[in-house]
Amino acid sequence: MKASDIDKKFDDNQEDILEYFDRAKIKMINEESKRVNIDFPSWMVKSLDKAAKHMGVSRQAVIKMWLAEKLQNLNSKEPGM
Repeated sequence: MKASDIDKKFDDNQEDILEYFDRAKIKMINEESKRVNIDFPSWMVKSLDKAAKHMGVSRQAVIKMWLAEKLQNLNSKEPGM
């Protein structure tokens, strides 16, 4: 099937188009993980843990969310973005 046919089916909501894809091979762009080690002062870890508990997520999730927000804000302020 041509990509244009799949596009039309998707746009017209005719059917579930996922059947045309091998889901085992689908990869998210820029989603490859890279491990990074960072040291925080103990007061910061306590604050992160408090925020994580309040939000109902892990400390790592809080750090990722907050860094992603900050980076998106910085990137949106760059000229040409």
